[in-house]
Amino acid sequence: MDLTSKQRAQLRGLANNIDTILHIGKDGIGDNLIRQADEALEARELIKGKVLENCMLSPREGAEELARATRSQVVQVIGTKFVLYRETHSKEKDKRIKLVK
Repeated sequence: MDLTSKQRAQLRGLANNIDTILHIGKDGIGDNLIRQADEALEARELIKGKVLENCMLSPREGAEELARATRSQVVQVIGTKFVLYRETHSKEKDKRIKLVK
């Protein structure tokens, strides 16, 4: 499922208020980081990450690689920060993020 521009705008607005919980450093994207991102996406649906200066990946490359590994979607990349979204199945339907049509 690809996000529409309205859905991306909605998710960008929601992402303004959340803290950065993932950091991609000099080691790049390893199994531990993928597992951490996967668990965070299942619990929160929307997560924010940052690519540190000592990382060999660009922020766009890091976000897209992590999105592929976690089966999520890149909502936005600004500077060194990025936002990922994946619908969760562990929360009740009324507690999930409701995307606009």
